[in-house]
Amino acid sequence: MTDNDNKDVIAPEGDVNPINTDYQVGQDNVALQIGPFGLDIHNRVFMISGLAIVAFVILTLAFQNQVAPLFADLRDWLTSSLDWFFLSVGNIFVLVCLGLIISPLGRVRIGGTKATPDFTYVGWFSMLFAAGMGIGLMFYGVSEPLSHFGTSFGGITLENGVRTDWAPLGGAAGDSAAANSLAMAATIYHWALHPWAIYAVLALGLAIFSFNKGLPLTVRSVFYPLLGERVWGWPGHLIDVLAVIATMFGLATSLGFGASQASAGLNYLFDTPLGTTTEVVLVIVITGIATISVLAGLDAGVKRLSEINMALAALLLLFVIIVGPTLLILSGFFTNLASYVEHLPALSMPFEREDANYSQGWTAFYWAWWISWSPFVGMFIARVSRGRTVREFLVSVLLVPSTACVLWMTAFGSTAIDQLVSKGYEAAANAAVPLQLFIMLDALPLAQITSFIGIILVVVFFVTSSDSGSLVIDTIASGGKVNSPKPQRVFWCGFEGLVAIALMLGGGLAALQAMAVSTGFPFAIVLLVSCVSLIKGLMSEPR
Repeated sequence: MTDNDNKDVIAPEGDVNPINTDYQVGQDNVALQIGPFGLDIHNRVFMISGLAIVAFVILTLAFQNQVAPLFADLRDWLTSSLDWFFLSVGNIFVLVCLGLIISPLGRVRIGGTKATPDFTYVGWFSMLFAAGMGIGLMFYGVSEPLSHFGTSFGGITLENGVRTDWAPLGGAAGDSAAANSLAMAATIYHWALHPWAIYAVLALGLAIFSFNKGLPLTVRSVFYPLLGERVWGWPGHLIDVLAVIATMFGLATSLGFGASQASAGLNYLFDTPLGTTTEVVLVIVITGIATISVLAGLDAGVKRLSEINMALAALLLLFVIIVGPTLLILSGFFTNLASYVEHLPALSMPFEREDANYSQGWTAFYWAWWISWSPFVGMFIARVSRGRTVREFLVSVLLVPSTACVLWMTAFGSTAIDQLVSKGYEAAANAAVPLQLFIMLDALPLAQITSFIGIILVVVFFVTSSDSGSLVIDTIASGGKVNSPKPQRVFWCGFEGLVAIALMLGGGLAALQAMAVSTGFPFAIVLLVSCVSLIKGLMSEPR
């Protein structure tokens, strides 16, 4: 089973309990030569997922006016009807991670008992953070705390006995301090433990079944303890197809958000035209940059860009802390964490919620979005996490990025709220969501420079998500071949841009959100089942 020449399956170091199977990586693949380009694709996974995505793009572009309201209705129905399901599975993933951390299974080492990490902590954290949260933090870092503050401060509004406000929980009408506390708790809930637990569950399963069990690095491998050899047949094909489609639409959602924010920032700084045309051009340009990064590979491309981006993000974060309300930010970090812990039971309650707009419009959408990203982020984290123990892996993946997210949201959110409450600066609160970051920075010194850095961050986060996603989708669609021909990576990278453009033209952000939620729902069921398989796999490993 070991193929150390092309590293499709990396040999373990030390003791492991491998799975004995006759399956060989790439045995169901088709090798094609199209002109100068060679392809090596899993015939069923590649064809089914590729044709489904092509059909979707063509239909969306052909019927733009008709599909826009359909996407909006689909998003609203899924989040309102299945909010209890998304909130429940989010809680389950957190509990599974915490259970593994405190259990003896936490001593299992990814890659074998003598495996050593492939990357330093700095490189490891940079890659998983940039891939997992980048564009979202830039897009929502100012807007979400401001939004929750405004709705909480406004309190509850009723029409015919039904709540119409968007305040989390019961709001905090007229009390700015309580509204700030609730707003930051509601924001941190969406960016801390729960999303990272979603990523961690699948990432750990992929890592264990690839590096310890000797199976291909594809989602289907996680299900071997439950499906046995059937995992190489149609049940496995369908799992991988769903993973490809979920990843594609999850990435397209993020690329759409990134394009709208970069467009708003360029208009604000350089008066470039606003609108879909500019956003489409941005998607094309940035997809081109991502293609170059994909061709450079994991170390030369993704890793280097991730580290550059983390340095820029840290610089911008430090600037806001220093020139913003420094004491408020530093003290707020701890008070916001305390507020998060205080409100977490109520915020994570799946049933009998009175704050339907918040729990459905915010939380259910977020959880579906994170779940649709989980094949991409999970496989990416798995690839760079060999040599870590299960406990080290879960503690790091859960706590380190969560802490960084809390600090980021506290710095940017508290600064924006302080501008509104203490200084009466309402411009950021009244601005369009993609523009709110730049309007907040405009009230601070060196606004032109920091806003330009903000645009660069959006673009590079955009690029790192696209190139990382292309590597992951290509691995799944080539039957677990980590080093498949480069033209395939270029193909998927271009496809991501096309899907994002099709969704933007066919309904804007509502369409992007609808597809993230609709692919997140079936994949949430896949993730739930994978938890059982993961525990069975870990129980058989030496520790």
